[in-house]
Amino acid sequence: MSADRFRRTALSLPEVIEGAHNGTVDFRVGKRIFATLGYPDKDWGMVKLTPEQQAVVVEAEPEIFRPVPGGWGKSGSTNVRLAKADQLTLHSALTMARDNIAAKKARTKKARAKKPA
Repeated sequence: MSADRFRRTALSLPEVIEGAHNGTVDFRVGKRIFATLGYPDKDWGMVKLTPEQQAVVVEAEPEIFRPVPGGWGKSGSTNVRLAKADQLTLHSALTMARDNIAAKKARTKKARAKKPA
């Protein structure tokens, strides 16, 4: 899997836009980041999963996935080793990460709509 393929796969998902922060390329739904490229270096990507999703993918594919070191990893941020990832596995991980963020966005929008003016 190349960085370009990661990019194209992420951008193929609904409502996804490309951005950048801290010297890395990121992928967002609205303003919320769900994936990045180049962290910790050019050989890796990152997807924001739930801790439960992370445990499943790391156990199933330890050569592809690992928790991001430190606190981010404990909350579900998961590195993807690009050279080992196949298209189906990457698409699945990016979709989970994107859907997690889209669900948060929808809940936030719904909560704002319920607040009295």
